[in-house]
Amino acid sequence: MIFETLTVHEEAAVLFVEINAPPMNLLGPELVRDLVSLIQQAEADNTCRVIVFKSADPDYFISHVDVNRIKEYRQEAAKLIGEASIALLFRHLSASRLVTIAQIEGRVRAAGSEFVLACDMRFAARESAIFSQPETGLGAMPGAGGIQHLTRLMGRARALEVMLSADDYDADLAERYGWINRALPVATLGEFVRSLAHRIANFPAGGQATVKERANTITLAPVEDFRRDSDLFGESSHNREAQKRIQAAMTRGFQTRDVEMSLGRMLGELADE
Repeated sequence: MIFETLTVHEEAAVLFVEINAPPMNLLGPELVRDLVSLIQQAEADNTCRVIVFKSADPDYFISHVDVNRIKEYRQEAAKLIGEASIALLFRHLSASRLVTIAQIEGRVRAAGSEFVLACDMRFAARESAIFSQPETGLGAMPGAGGIQHLTRLMGRARALEVMLSADDYDADLAERYGWINRALPVATLGEFVRSLAHRIANFPAGGQATVKERANTITLAPVEDFRRDSDLFGESSHNREAQKRIQAAMTRGFQTRDVEMSLGRMLGELADE
């Protein structure tokens, strides 16, 4: 498998996928195109059982969407699911027979958070992982599954805290709130995830597929709910208030690597203007 933004290493029935989309792993058309191709190829390969996603960038897993290229990345998503929506692309991944694990050592915000929420399991580095759903700080709303997943995982009050605060949350608090499975020391994270992935891949596939299908029946929101959130994100991100706030954020360095190291703080300062 050869990709522009992904490096893939195969170990038996496990694919280890490293995300590398400089300068800060924005979710743009190139990364979406590669994710679509990866999913298509992995689903077509009956020997592939588990995919582990991690990042080549220690500071950013997936930062968020590239707000300047929304139409382009949506068109890439449509090549897999027939609709221009990363919400439905991510839901497809959740419903896939593939078992997916996110190994998180940097920042996952907005669609980055929604991507790891679409994975079946999430494990994060205690020292360095940062989580956020910052859309409301820009006058928009989570549109790729954040509302659906976080409310089910955390409960109403904590999900509202996370989404309405638009703030950054460290791995320990993310673990306590249910955002991730576990926070682990970075020194042991990789080996833990690798061991778990191979353990899962070595068990009979039929039983795993049935368990995942039944769990999805209980916890995965219907396609229509993801579609509605996707539509509302498109509407909210193009309204006058959101466009004004996005432009104000841009002048402060939004979508630049250094400023987004502390995006939660920047959005809080933006709210005071």
